[in-house]
Amino acid sequence: MKKKVIASLLIGSVAFLWAGDFNAQAEKDRKALQEYLEKKFADRKNANAFFPYSTKDELDKNFKWGIKGDDFRLGSYAYNIGGKAQYEEMNEMPPYEDAVDAGKELYENEKGIKECFPDPAIAGDYPKFVKGKGVVTLSKAIVSCAKKNNLKDWKLTKGKTAKLEGYFASVSKEKGKKVNIVIDSKEAAEAYERGKKEYYSQRGYLKLSCATCHVQGAGQRVRNEYLSPLTGATTHFPVYRLKWQGLGTLERRIKGCNKNQGETPHKPGSTWTSELLYFMAYMSNGLPVDGPDIRK
Repeated sequence: MKKKVIASLLIGSVAFLWAGDFNAQAEKDRKALQEYLEKKFADRKNANAFFPYSTKDELDKNFKWGIKGDDFRLGSYAYNIGGKAQYEEMNEMPPYEDAVDAGKELYENEKGIKECFPDPAIAGDYPKFVKGKGVVTLSKAIVSCAKKNNLKDWKLTKGKTAKLEGYFASVSKEKGKKVNIVIDSKEAAEAYERGKKEYYSQRGYLKLSCATCHVQGAGQRVRNEYLSPLTGATTHFPVYRLKWQGLGTLERRIKGCNKNQGETPHKPGSTWTSELLYFMAYMSNGLPVDGPDIRK
């Protein structure tokens, strides 16, 4: 079953329903991924098939089982008992609160920002495919707005952009918004497919794909950390990473992942990065927006 589900994720669409159902293949991919991950973390009885290198003691004491649906918005903390306890402790006094407040100030006072984004509860609606522009992430939309209004020092990866995104995510979470990525054209479906291909392609001198760690490897331990799943991967951004000591966007995290794969990082904002994030975000469709958040 495990091999069949993974294989179904890797198979490109043979035929899209170009008459209008442009997200048909993406929906099959999303459902197959969630089914695979729910089966993986359903029961301790399945553990030997999915975690052949984990010890009995580790599986008995470190894992929470029966993970499904909205649980995956928490990443590895959904099933890592020890990590979840640390996460909850860190969130008693969230280190990103000041950044969210700063993001609100930017929204209210920086020239043109509110005009670009009349409704701040939009964190789950990006990336979007825009005809003539391709995939537009929230970071790219913010930086584009800043440039249009002659605002300086807005970067795709951190700083003012991440703070404003933090505010957008906070408002979206308060309003109960869910991830809602739209594929409504042939061109959008093709961009999704390219992003999917790159997610499952091996790269760098380590010959790893994103899926190596976050689909097949989800729940496996690398040193003291458990790898997070693809489902839910984008719901909690921007994140405050202890390593960064500040908020960072999805573009910043992807750049770091490229390095971890032994690959020369793709430029934040590139077509490659944006289409990869389009695919990743669609895999979280229907999950609650849960950002901003904190990660190690």
